[in-house]
Amino acid sequence: MRYVSLKGGSRTAPTRFFATLSAHLHFTVSDTGIGVAPEKQASIFEAFTQADGATTRLFGGTGLGLTISSRLVQMMGGRIWVESALGQGSRFHFTAELPIVPATAALPALEQVRLEGMRVLIVDDNSTNRRIMKDTVESWGMKALLAENGQTALAALEWAASEGRPFSLVLTDAHMPGMDGFRFVETMKRHPEFAVSTVMMLTSGPQRGDVAHCKELGIAAYLPKPIRQSQLRTAIMQVLPAAPKVNETPAAVGISIAPEAGQRLRILLAEDNAVNQRLALRLLEKCGHHVAVTANGREALAALDNGQFDVVLMDIQMPEMDGFEATAAIRSRERFSSTHLPIIAMTAHAMSGDREKCLDAGMDGYIAKPIRPAELFQTVSRFGKSHPTAFQSQTVGNA
Repeated sequence: MRYVSLKGGSRTAPTRFFATLSAHLHFTVSDTGIGVAPEKQASIFEAFTQADGATTRLFGGTGLGLTISSRLVQMMGGRIWVESALGQGSRFHFTAELPIVPATAALPALEQVRLEGMRVLIVDDNSTNRRIMKDTVESWGMKALLAENGQTALAALEWAASEGRPFSLVLTDAHMPGMDGFRFVETMKRHPEFAVSTVMMLTSGPQRGDVAHCKELGIAAYLPKPIRQSQLRTAIMQVLPAAPKVNETPAAVGISIAPEAGQRLRILLAEDNAVNQRLALRLLEKCGHHVAVTANGREALAALDNGQFDVVLMDIQMPEMDGFEATAAIRSRERFSSTHLPIIAMTAHAMSGDREKCLDAGMDGYIAKPIRPAELFQTVSRFGKSHPTAFQSQTVGNA
């Protein structure tokens, strides 16, 4: 359990020509976790340091979160500290000095399209996604109605039409059980009485041919998940002023289409986090790749002993054998063969210099967590095309 509190004040800082109004903010984040011993509290903000070396093995995590937070706080002119006792949870504090922007300049782009009062239907089988999307659009003054599947959404459209209050915008997920986003839009388009002016589709697993399908259905935009609020707002304002032309390709903001036919790869995923495993597996299999999953570097080496792979996605922080150790073992084996297996680091180590550290360790590419679908597809496709020769273990003894 955790909660966040926020307090702040404002101050005026004189300069040579004018006074700048700024806010001094103090944030508090509390949890009921395992706590931090007093003698360890100063070191937990250092890179690659945790209060207990066994914490990673028991609870997961890399120990980088507080380091990143500390550097961000420093960039905002603040400081960070912790109040904690073992077994009693922790209270993390940080401050920030931020300029106060006049309200008239907060959302200048909204002058292009008036979103206030606009009715929007949000269709997604994931309750968390629905809630986040609802909070986002309502913060812009829009009025949202939620539907958990295509059938419910069609009923909502029928009700809105009967009330004479049709939706101006529909935001629908592409991949839903039962009736997916494309079938939902196809059914909706067969009912002109629904009179929806604009449809936008969001997806966490793009498929080849999706953009063409969107064009056929008159879908205005095809967007990747997760999507930033600024990206969504920009996309909405791009498509709302006028309906797309007949020959206009739907907008695809930061999307990467699945690889070309013939580029289906055999991928070894070494990742100990179950959530990351499922996400990467789902995304890659939707592109037609064959994926084998292992939970640590030792299991990854065993998988290479028993099969051929085109690419390895290698987590860095894993129990028993981490990504650096496993990469070193693979590169040692390759000295006895003429093959080179592309290894892509897939890691939460996202500080300056971490990419170079992975490349110096013998890895070929780098993907930062949280995983972004477009970056994952592009990186895997690039190394799959440039390294057509699969690796097969020749020597086992150096594992």
